[in-house]
Amino acid sequence: MIKSVLKMGDPCLLQLAQRVEQLDTPALKELLQDMQDTMAALNGAGLAAPQIGVSLQVVIFGVEHSQRYPDAESVPFTVLLNPVLTPLTEQMEEDWEGCLSIPGMRGLVPRYTRLRYQGVDAYGAPVDRIVTGFHARVVQHECDHLNGILYPMRINDLRKFGYTDTLFPDQLIAED
Repeated sequence: MIKSVLKMGDPCLLQLAQRVEQLDTPALKELLQDMQDTMAALNGAGLAAPQIGVSLQVVIFGVEHSQRYPDAESVPFTVLLNPVLTPLTEQMEEDWEGCLSIPGMRGLVPRYTRLRYQGVDAYGAPVDRIVTGFHARVVQHECDHLNGILYPMRINDLRKFGYTDTLFPDQLIAED
């Protein structure tokens, strides 16, 4: 079922999400289906459970081709519970990000360029990947939601934060 996405300012988006203790349950399956339906309906690259009002350490992400990120490489669809991120470099790169919880806006956000993420899927199978580029950016963005962090909190220069249609007037970037 498509859920409403909470917007910046909602207290739920600022909380630390709780670990998922019970896997492979009907409630978890329903949550994941709702998240997938919502992400697909909004053309998102990822979604965290807190964005739909569920304060659990659950993120999904994946994109083949995104209208919101037309130049991004594909990222395999992933369900990740109780994630742990480990930067594998000190190198960071700034790039433009948007968020379904901050519709119509973009900001230039620094992120680690290479990292390892670990966790489990909905059935408890281990997920352990080393990633770079857009994939690494998406994982960091979604996992920030589990720690009550929205991307504007990471922007170094607020002059690089604004409305998509104003920042990129000549580009066809799908709205959030």
